Amino acid sequence: MSYQLYRNTTLGHTLQESLDELIQYNQIPTPLAQKVLLQFDKSMNNALANRLKSRLTFKAGKLHTYRFCDNVWTFLLNDVEFREVQEVAKVDKVKIVACDGKGAPTTVAGLRDPLLD
Repeated sequence: MSYQLYRNTTLGHTLQESLDELIQYNQIPTPLAQKVLLQFDKSMNNALANRLKSRLTFKAGKLHTYRFCDNVWTFLLNDVEFREVQEVAKVDKVKIVACDGKGAPTTVAGLRDPLLD
């Protein structure tokens, strides 16, 4: 099972909108769209866990908020500097969500009903 974090990315939103449209025009049934989203969750988690090779470090000027709920850490940071080898990027605010990738839960949810939009 996989976390559904990546459904809130541009790619995830686009996939979800496309599936909603296919359901609306009776091109695919809802259970198939749910299976596609579950496979997307698994594939994104797997790709990020196994295919990334680069490392990034960061330093925050201030930890604004932190939270731990349902094995998920959420950090809100201010004045953050990211470094990768020689590249540096500075941002005012960052939200980091960190999850345990080994025992990740998932639910069959997240599909919008196109008739209610």
